[in-house]
Order: sequence, then structure tokens, then C-alpha cells
Amino acid sequence: MNTFFENFIAQLFATSYLEWMAVVLAVVYLILAIKENSWCWVSAFFSTAIYVYLFFDINLFMESFLNFYYLIMAVYGWQQWQQGKPQEQTTSSAKRIITWQCKYHFYAMLCCSFLIVVSYWLLSHYTQQAYPLLDSTTTWLAIFTTYLVTQKVLENWLYWVVIDLLSIYLYLEKGMALTALLFVGYVALSIVGFFSWKRHFSLLSNSTVKTEFTELKN
Repeated sequence: MNTFFENFIAQLFATSYLEWMAVVLAVVYLILAIKENSWCWVSAFFSTAIYVYLFFDINLFMESFLNFYYLIMAVYGWQQWQQGKPQEQTTSSAKRIITWQCKYHFYAMLCCSFLIVVSYWLLSHYTQQAYPLLDSTTTWLAIFTTYLVTQKVLENWLYWVVIDLLSIYLYLEKGMALTALLFVGYVALSIVGFFSWKRHFSLLSNSTVKTEFTELKN
């Protein structure tokens, strides 16, 4: 146990300035996302741009590809969260929180499982990819879950909890202690995010029901 903590502290001290910058921006992204603030996507864009380089440099090609995807989705997410929003409004997202039926999650997991198996086989046979199965799993789940965030699907936070837990091990094994620590915080913040969005979703749902009831009475 002492050896683990010694290695962890040593990794923290060896962390590059680029990784520190990426981590800070990633924390800002998640905090703003919980608050449904559209500027979260700007922070995500710059954080993921740095991680594209960092992961490619340590042979985590799927993670590098994933962060390139995040770059694109940061632009798409900003556009989606701005829909129907007058210019004079605040930075809060105009897009409303929604939920998905269980069958849609089931179909999505079937598709993700297929893609994970295919990418694992390709990476194992044709690249020097480190941890191909684990990296493929976190990558494809994160691709799907990021889309859920852009659409403000409540359940996205639950997927992030699973992805972040898997990622902690992956980053520790690759000597990225600070990023691993970031994902420990991500697990906690994802739980906070879920209950925050769920509370807001319930308030909006109740408000909608009351409005419809009042309109029916009138």
C-alpha cells in the first residue's frame, strides 16, 4: 500500500503543465455542466484539445480519438444548448432535460458492445495499443454518453459514473496520476450532477403539469 501511494505522489510531481491545464479546464467543464451553463462546452473544447495530444503521446490511441470526438461534440453541444434561446438571456441552457425509455438504453448498449468487440480485435491485431479492451470500452461508452449530454438526457450522469471508475484504473496504469485523481472527482460530481438534473427535471415536469391543468380548467 505504501508503494502505491509513493508511486502516486511521484506521478503527481511528474505531471506536465499541459496535463494540469487540461485537468483544470475539465473540472470547470463539469461544474458548469451541472449548472446547465452553456460555457461548459467552451471549457470542454480546450481541455479535450490538450488531451488529444497527451493520450496519443502515451499510445492510448482510442482515448486520443475519443478526445478528438469531444472537440467536435463541444461545438455541437454548444449549438444544441443554445436552441430557442433569445440573445438577451443568460448563459443558462435553453434546452430542457429529458429522459429515455429503457428500451432505447438497451439498444444503445447492444450497439456499443458490438463496437467495443470490433475495435478491441482491430487494436489487438494491428496496433501497439495499451489495454485495448478497457480503452475500447471507455471510448465507445463515452462517445454514446457525450451525445446524451448534448441532448440533456438525465441518465447520462449514471453512465459517466461507470466510465469514470473504469478510467481511473486505466490512467493510473499509464502514469497519469493527476488525470486519475480528476476522474475520482468526476465520479462524485457525476452523482451530484444526476441528482441536480433530476431535481430540475422534476420541477419542470410538475410545472408543465400544473400549466396544462390550468389551461384545461380555463
